Amino acid sequence: MSGPVDYQRFVDAADHQIVNHPRRVVGAFLVLTLVFGAGLGAVSTDAGTEGFTQDVPAQVAFEEVQDEFETSAFTTDTGSTQLIQRGENVLSKRGLLRMLKAQNRVEDHDELRVTSTASAATIVATTLDPQARTTEQQLRAVERATPREIDQAVRTAADRNPRFVGLLSNDFNHGSASAGATIGVITHEVPAGLSASAGQGGSSPLTPLQLRTDYVVGSVGGEMIVFGSGIISAEFANVIGDSLIIVVPAAVLFILLFLIISYRDLADLLLGMVALAMGLIWTFGFMGLAGIPFNQILITIPPLLLAVGIDFGIHAVNRYREERVAGADIGPAMRITTDQLLVAFFIVTGTTVIGFSANLTSALPPIRDFGIVAAVGIVFTFLIFGVFLPAAKVLLDRSRQKYPIPTFSTTPLGAEGSRLGRALSGGVFIAKRAPAVFLVVALLATGGMAYHATGVDTTFSNEDFLPPEENPDYLMALPEPFKPSEYTVTALTNFLQENFESSQSDTVTVYVEGPMRQDQSLEVLYRAGDDPPDAFVRQGGRADATSIITVIDEYAARDEEFRKLVERNDRNGNGVPDDDLPAVYAALTAEDSPVRGQALRYITGDRRSTRLVYSVKADATQSEITEDARSVAADMERPRTSFRATATGSTVVFEAISGLILDSALTSLIIALGGTAVFLLLVYWVLEGKPSLGVANLVPIVVTVSFVAGSMRVFGISFNAFTATILAITIGLGIDYSVHVTHRFADEYRQRDLYEALDRTVRGTGGALAGSMLTTVFGIGVLVLSVFPAIGQFGILTGLSVIYAFVASLLVLPSALVVWARLFGGGGTTAGSGDTPPSSAAAGDAD
Repeated sequence: MSGPVDYQRFVDAADHQIVNHPRRVVGAFLVLTLVFGAGLGAVSTDAGTEGFTQDVPAQVAFEEVQDEFETSAFTTDTGSTQLIQRGENVLSKRGLLRMLKAQNRVEDHDELRVTSTASAATIVATTLDPQARTTEQQLRAVERATPREIDQAVRTAADRNPRFVGLLSNDFNHGSASAGATIGVITHEVPAGLSASAGQGGSSPLTPLQLRTDYVVGSVGGEMIVFGSGIISAEFANVIGDSLIIVVPAAVLFILLFLIISYRDLADLLLGMVALAMGLIWTFGFMGLAGIPFNQILITIPPLLLAVGIDFGIHAVNRYREERVAGADIGPAMRITTDQLLVAFFIVTGTTVIGFSANLTSALPPIRDFGIVAAVGIVFTFLIFGVFLPAAKVLLDRSRQKYPIPTFSTTPLGAEGSRLGRALSGGVFIAKRAPAVFLVVALLATGGMAYHATGVDTTFSNEDFLPPEENPDYLMALPEPFKPSEYTVTALTNFLQENFESSQSDTVTVYVEGPMRQDQSLEVLYRAGDDPPDAFVRQGGRADATSIITVIDEYAARDEEFRKLVERNDRNGNGVPDDDLPAVYAALTAEDSPVRGQALRYITGDRRSTRLVYSVKADATQSEITEDARSVAADMERPRTSFRATATGSTVVFEAISGLILDSALTSLIIALGGTAVFLLLVYWVLEGKPSLGVANLVPIVVTVSFVAGSMRVFGISFNAFTATILAITIGLGIDYSVHVTHRFADEYRQRDLYEALDRTVRGTGGALAGSMLTTVFGIGVLVLSVFPAIGQFGILTGLSVIYAFVASLLVLPSALVVWARLFGGGGTTAGSGDTPPSSAAAGDAD
């Protein structure tokens, strides 16, 4: 039987080059490897969450806020570094002096670009001596004071200055004037636009400053820890390197072990490893040449490509050995092999590319990059294992006839009569007896798992990209250079949240655009804080907010003339001016105003926009905070106000990304399934004249996807930046197994009856699938060794998807094929009398 389109001439052309000109083919591929290898040095790293925030509407609003208020009054930004002091009574004379010495030393280093320092020690020193304005003067004030005077100054500062207590840990004792930890703040001058993203990036202007600060502060002694966004960014980047240096060698070791079992021949093993290495070089070289940065999600690319490459390699060698054992010479055996497998590899590649490319629909750039790199890598893998490996194998076996190259085994996996072959035939046994009943049961189970999967959560946070607080002992026991770094960010973040009230809340920003000169404008902002929603922190029954009203209140409290201006224009006596606002703004932003810079951080010079920063509860979820922030923003947009208000900030941005992650997962799943279905229908119409065979081919994929999604809820794994791609990947990897079975079945069914064709298919292809499955599961399973917990979850899910795909292809697919044969007929010995199997084609044996 032949399909409506003559595809065989393309396969024959490839066969001719592989069998008759293997040296030419191998040489061409080696040259291409050198070309792509040149791109490896151009691969850059883009770590952290910043890449995910690009183009998100909430992030666009966040950037507008930063542009309007953070840099409007200055040509540079400021960035802060925290000094965390702990391990002693930080309010003792010794503790205060240690913090002040650290501040003084960083101020003396011009390269740190320090504009100011502040701490609880600073407040105590100025309480002792109000004239001590510099850090050196504050040091002398503390040095001259007695312990009793210091204790009294601590109590006075705690009573008079609320900010003082906020810099101390929760164990602060007023009576004994003691605390176990404190935070100092160093402010650096950095290039404008530092805070333009809600996410953390892999590089930051603060990173070198904070790393140098850590070195300077280390000379002070005691437990003084430097912490900040630059340190976080540095750890984002380090985690990628540490994960790769653990995961890739471990994957290679497992792959090597199972390839030894699968090939059982040293020369074939080395050939397979060379092909795998070429696939990685081509893919990462392409990334460098295309300018695609390496991010955390792309850590999954090497195991995925190795998984597909291993499968292709084992199938190619196994199928070739089947023909050699049957008595075929090198050339004819390889021609028969490539006749069948080039088509199967093409189908697998097409469906896998569709599965991976479905991620291009994502609104998140790193996921789109993943889709591009994975799809291109799979095409490279098809070319290398479909053309280069067979040509190199022909060259190798012909060289064995001339030179004493040792041969250890030429027996295919799962050969007829072998234990493995018999063990893999369980699905055939079921298909012979009750295929329809079993298929209905399998589909019902699939529906149940799909329904269970509707409860899977979606998350996105910086924590997904950070290592655990403590690396597992088995990782720390690794020798150098595999031993991961000792990370501090997660532990310090947890320490701050547990020990400081000030770190127990986050903030959201409401960006307001409108005529701020109108008399009622500030009243609208003020009333928005009445009866705040549950996620907002309350202070005196109102929302705890910082805004231009806060600047007005603080300036009025210390400047008599400005206070009178506010009172004259406050018609309802609530402290908020609601008349002649241009005069109020002019007084705030005058060139000689001491609060000019602060005011311009909350209202623009053209008086067309402002911002309010609300404190929110630490135990509130992202969705609760976002919903409440949007509610407050909507309240400011009441018909009479003519304001446009937008809720933004990192929490709102991350919640928006969480929604995009779910949308990405579902959209890519729908596109991948739909695209794969159409592709399979078309391919089987072209190849076999039976498009309905594509439907049978799709059954195990639907089963696999449903079980993977259901397993996510069973194991408590959420859709996140890494697992968002898992459903499309499941289709991309899982289709590999079902295509090999279906395509081999179609070939066998041309000459044999239904059950004999099915039995030969499972025994012949099943052995290669088993070897591929074990190698892939362990090769991808090493992702659990990553210092990224989220990458470990991805490894678990990908391993499960491969196991489910293998089981479904050998257990469910045989029944689906029997039901298909009964419904659509065709094939078998009665339908194939005039057909000639591909294995009968003549083959040359010349180089």
